[in-house]
Amino acid sequence: QALKGDSKVQGNWGELVLESILESSGLRKGEEYLVQDSHTLVDGSRLQPDVVVKLPEGRSLVVDSKVSITAYSRHAQSTDPIEAEQELNAHIQSLRQHIQGLSSKNYSALYGIGSVDFVLMFVPIEPAFLSALKTAPNLYQEALAKNIVLVCPSTLMATLRTVAHLWRQDHQNRNALEIAKQCGTLYDKFVGFVDDLEKLGQRLDQAQTSYHDAFNKLKSGKGNLIRTAEKVRELGVKPSKNLSAPLIESSEDPE
Repeated sequence: QALKGDSKVQGNWGELVLESILESSGLRKGEEYLVQDSHTLVDGSRLQPDVVVKLPEGRSLVVDSKVSITAYSRHAQSTDPIEAEQELNAHIQSLRQHIQGLSSKNYSALYGIGSVDFVLMFVPIEPAFLSALKTAPNLYQEALAKNIVLVCPSTLMATLRTVAHLWRQDHQNRNALEIAKQCGTLYDKFVGFVDDLEKLGQRLDQAQTSYHDAFNKLKSGKGNLIRTAEKVRELGVKPSKNLSAPLIESSEDPE
């Protein structure tokens, strides 16, 4: 039915086919591809590609879906071989004109979407794509020389799924790098924790030594505090508490 419609109907149908392919490609809308997103050229003018497909490392592909299939429609419906051949040639000429028009848009100068590697010129009907290349084998190379790649639904799907695979690989690589980074941070934290424990152990040992030194001063030597305190008690002081017997016995007061 799209073949029998006017250019607007054909264009809308082509956009629906393109949207269906994008949704089935594994790419995420708004993340790995943008639809009808307006962009600024380096000279300040504006362009609105049908679709911008983002690639890892800041690169991009532009997909154009505005190819006219009017001449091919007449070719497909014609019952006159001569007329059919003329319309097929007109279809090929229409594709050439569209290639020229795309090359003049300078998508590679788009600002803010990364470097544009290629423009994918989407022909939404497989027979229209195949018939053109069969009749004009050089058409593909002519487009490629202008950094434009002719694609049909099947080849576009293969291309987009390859891009989706590249994104999965990129995410995995980024995850691996992040895991390595986190492991390095964890190891550094662990080393710092062990260092702190060693310092704490040294300080505890120092505290234990200081405790023993202080306690020895309390109970050892002539006139130590424990023996002196006991002598005061023996003189008749009535304290409410008493030192423990083992502590008193352990104290020394050499005469």
